[in-house]
Amino acid sequence: MKTPPATKPKHTLHQTLRKAFSFLPRSLRFAIYRSFVDCDPAPDPRLVLKIAETKEELEACFKLLHDAYVGSGFMKPDPSGMRVTIYHALPTTTTLCAKFDGEVVGTISLIRESVFGFPLQAIFDLKHVREKPGKIAEVSALAVHPKFRATGGSILFPLMKFMYQYCATYFDTRHLVIAVNPNRIEMYESLLFFSRLTETHVENYDFANGAPAVGASLDLRAAPEMLKQVYSGKSKRKNLYHYFLRLKLPNIQVPNRRYFTTNDPVMTPELLDYFFNLRTHGFAHLNEREKALLHSIYSLPEYKTLLPPVFVDTDLQSSLRQHQRYVIKCPGSFSVTVEGRTTGYDLKLIEFSEYGFLAHSKVPLPTQVWGEVIIQLGNEERSIVRAVAVRGRTDGVHGFYGFRLAETDLSWRKFIGALKSGTTHDDLDNASVFLADE
Repeated sequence: MKTPPATKPKHTLHQTLRKAFSFLPRSLRFAIYRSFVDCDPAPDPRLVLKIAETKEELEACFKLLHDAYVGSGFMKPDPSGMRVTIYHALPTTTTLCAKFDGEVVGTISLIRESVFGFPLQAIFDLKHVREKPGKIAEVSALAVHPKFRATGGSILFPLMKFMYQYCATYFDTRHLVIAVNPNRIEMYESLLFFSRLTETHVENYDFANGAPAVGASLDLRAAPEMLKQVYSGKSKRKNLYHYFLRLKLPNIQVPNRRYFTTNDPVMTPELLDYFFNLRTHGFAHLNEREKALLHSIYSLPEYKTLLPPVFVDTDLQSSLRQHQRYVIKCPGSFSVTVEGRTTGYDLKLIEFSEYGFLAHSKVPLPTQVWGEVIIQLGNEERSIVRAVAVRGRTDGVHGFYGFRLAETDLSWRKFIGALKSGTTHDDLDNASVFLADE
């Protein structure tokens, strides 16, 4: 992007200072970055951090992101005035927002892996991250309103804390990956201990209008100890270990979940239609496979009319799952009675479909034997069903078993209906309405 003449002297000065800064030893550069940390342990109560869930909140986030990306040369102006990608349409993506006095002043999106993958995986090698246990999420679409960019991180740090807390506690995520401008990568390395991915520097990143990018990852399980080693002993305003892991901010509104889900989807049929058909042409630009995958994700009749028509061959159609799988972590138990003796086993359920589930067990389970499964779907939601473990395998630590259901109870059917509805983050008293539709 061409620099306007009036700003050239300032731009040249910044370039000169940045070049001089790069000649300093790495340890000194990192120390300077950390000296700029200023995280207020008691932010203004007018600041609220939450999941963007309404049309107004999402549109404000997308507009803020659009203006930030256009201003940085990461995208060309869009007629809608918004930056909306297909990843924002997925139930595995969550957009967080920071609101000050009711106005959206900051946003960040978390994209957990799905059939669409990640934006950065087309450029960066994630092999070494995938070899480690735990799920991956890409941190993307970060923007802060211009009037708060020079206020010492008054929006950025609370937003980053919310992201850290949400990923580690609610989003079932262990590894974060990012693709950032080379001028910003050392900030993430020095402050948050991101490590660069194998392909460290890409000159042309299509997802950001061809701007150069560097990929990096962070293991959230290893991060606390690294944060503690570097920040312990520092004052609270400069102590990111205390800020991220010990401090409780009343400004953060955590998800209100009826079930033990790991996603917080908000895209109702009306919102999908508004953002991807009416305001932008997001759906129209998908290829045939992407359209088919989108249909497999949103399979309820009320979504079909607004999704783009798909004309795929039989092989592709047969490769798509007939019954959508949902990632969710629930405690449960499996009991079987053989020759008058009942034995119980503890389970950790990790994936559900309409007619079965996948579970972990620390001990071997009997297969092809019907029994009773009690599942704690939420703090106040429990299902009791008859099921059989039809197959199993072990990784040396846990056994993984696939279960088939013989029958379901009302709690199970309401639970599956809620998952299908794509609105599991909220109070789902009306979830059973979807059962009538089917």
